[in-house]
Amino acid sequence: MAGERTSAGGSRRAAPRRRARGSSAQDSSGTAPRKQRSDLSARLIVAVPAIAFALFIVIEGGPVFALGLFALGCICMHELYEMYDRAHPVRLAGFIALAGLLAAALYGGQFQVLLVAVAALPMLFGLTLLQPHPSVGGLALTLLGIYWIGFALAHAVMLRGLPHGQGIVIDVLVGTFLGDTGAYLGGRMFGQRPLAPEISPNKTVEGLAIGMVCAILGVWFASRYQGWLPGKHALVLGLGVAPIGDLFESFVKREAGTKDTGRLFGAHGGALDRLDAVLFAAVVGYYIWSAYA
Repeated sequence: MAGERTSAGGSRRAAPRRRARGSSAQDSSGTAPRKQRSDLSARLIVAVPAIAFALFIVIEGGPVFALGLFALGCICMHELYEMYDRAHPVRLAGFIALAGLLAAALYGGQFQVLLVAVAALPMLFGLTLLQPHPSVGGLALTLLGIYWIGFALAHAVMLRGLPHGQGIVIDVLVGTFLGDTGAYLGGRMFGQRPLAPEISPNKTVEGLAIGMVCAILGVWFASRYQGWLPGKHALVLGLGVAPIGDLFESFVKREAGTKDTGRLFGAHGGALDRLDAVLFAAVVGYYIWSAYA
């Protein structure tokens, strides 16, 4: 759903590692560019069904949207907890909290979502004590999944319920998709300055800047066909969905010592890899549009 994800751009220091995977004969014969084009094609192939699924549940809205997000949220939580299985996360508590947050968002509002978010902590503590190996680390990791994934998806449901929510959610997805694509391609073509080398060596300042511009312009151009979304509001919304969440996920993955969260999308990672930017954008988008709606 978030589409083009892997990085905010490859730095020059990462190039030798990419060439090292092929033979010298392949490098001299020009195989590397073909491989890059093939990689981009594979990403697009993965993105198409994800976008189709996203559009379906967004257009349907209501319980269909909430159930679709629940399925995606369960997969994302499973991937997160699997990466840190050694910490003994309380998976059941995470899934229960996710269901409660989505139900509160669907049938209530932001105060009901906040109530469930607060109630999730004592519920989690109780279930933690019932575990064979209760630990503060497991509790904290489970809580990360609840607030990072569950809280964000609940805001996506609330955003869909606002006036013109269907169009705004699509705008957020478009902005996120274009932002990730721009960051990936822009970084590979122009990336020179590492953004956060200790977290993700392949992300560059240039890639992030290009991704932000693409996200802002993407939402702004979409607003030209939506009479209810003023241009200045579209610019603010586009800035809110800029590709920032990917860096946070990279930090989580690096700490776990893994490149991808899963294999749901084959060589291009798991559901959490696809949704990392959307999780941030949904929360920011909800509060920005709430101020304007």
